[in-house]
Amino acid sequence: MVNSMDAEKKIFKKYLVKHEMRHTPQRDLILDIFLKHEEHITAEELYEIVKKKDSSIGQATVYRMLKLLCDADLAMEFDFGDCVTRYEHKFNHLHHDHLICRGCGKTVEVFDSAIEELQNNIAKRHGYELTDHKMYLYGFCDKCKKNRLHSQK
Repeated sequence: MVNSMDAEKKIFKKYLVKHEMRHTPQRDLILDIFLKHEEHITAEELYEIVKKKDSSIGQATVYRMLKLLCDADLAMEFDFGDCVTRYEHKFNHLHHDHLICRGCGKTVEVFDSAIEELQNNIAKRHGYELTDHKMYLYGFCDKCKKNRLHSQK
């Protein structure tokens, strides 16, 4: 049985071949680090981890690599309304939506089949076939909600 990381590496290698791009140790390192990091990550955060392993890899290389991973359908870009682009795994990961705290920025991934079904029904009602979507729900987590109540007193 092939594990997910091996499958993702194979997909990326096929992507490089198809687009006549070179397979390099730098790309391998960035891919390995990205695949081991399950949380949402910014290009800057990924670069900080990468440069600890190989200081010769520049920030632009990390940015280009993240674009390639998105183009290869292995990663997705997200902006939770704070003008910061984050990336997360796409391959072999269930679609999910996000709850985002307006106070501290905490993000919770949520999957709700009823919401997914409702979105599909709305699309069908309007003659659309959904290919993908992103849904962000904004509010305040319990901690920030309590802090807001205390500061209003």
